[in-house]
Amino acid sequence: MEICLKNGELEAKICSKGAELASLSRGGREYLWNGDPAYWNRHAPILFPIVGSLKGKQYRYEGKTYDMGQHGFARDMEFTVVSQTEKKLVMALSETEETLRNYPFRFLLELSYELKEDGLLVGWRVKNTDRKTMHFSIGGHPAFNCPMEGKGKQSDYMLRFKKDGKPLTEIISAVIVEGGLVGEDTLEFGLEDGYVPLTKNLFDTDTIVLEDGQTDEVSLYDPEGKEYVRVSFPMPIVGIWTPIQKNAPFLCIEPWCGRCDDADFDGELPEKRWGNALEPEEVFETAYEIRVK
Repeated sequence: MEICLKNGELEAKICSKGAELASLSRGGREYLWNGDPAYWNRHAPILFPIVGSLKGKQYRYEGKTYDMGQHGFARDMEFTVVSQTEKKLVMALSETEETLRNYPFRFLLELSYELKEDGLLVGWRVKNTDRKTMHFSIGGHPAFNCPMEGKGKQSDYMLRFKKDGKPLTEIISAVIVEGGLVGEDTLEFGLEDGYVPLTKNLFDTDTIVLEDGQTDEVSLYDPEGKEYVRVSFPMPIVGIWTPIQKNAPFLCIEPWCGRCDDADFDGELPEKRWGNALEPEEVFETAYEIRVK
């Protein structure tokens, strides 16, 4: 099932599977990746209850080992509609017998999409409906067309990073190693007024992972130097990714509350870096905004 929201020239389409944003357009101009499986068959999946990869695709909790694939299970499950208006949609997912086998927590996950004047507000709400402390990570994975409308090559485009409205002079990325895990090294990128060109070597180590709240705003600029997508977020981590080996015509700007395991991690789920915890009946709530021009 696909649900459409409209607000003047703005239109968003959301699928019930994964409560995934499948289209975001303004005046007929499409900003979101179309999900062509030749490159990547998704648009903007929700990452829950983990973000990224687990070491050995497993984690331990209270002495027991559980299996879980990259980015968790929510992106492949059917959500139900909680409420819907012309401009806003709320969808929900809760545990099933199947999820409890690999994730031993009862939960309520709600995703909301609300069209604003110049973009879309994407909200996350997680409630612990269990009787024990719940441990989880959550993240977004929106993919944007780049090049935009066939204008130039991806290498003609630029990213711009800001923090508290000010352009950054450098960013420091964690380095992804074998297995999609974070290694010990980091990479530093010097920026000019916050800009960095989308050169191929920018993604030599796969995903750029910026931790510790280095930035709260990432924008895409076209070959004419015009900003056409801006993602603003309060999350402590953001990932930037494109499958560079495929020369894919899109780029992901991914706000995260959590990330993949460290390569040397050998602890249990509650010890995972950047993980989140909720006590029974406690609620976690946050949102990020996509603005389009």
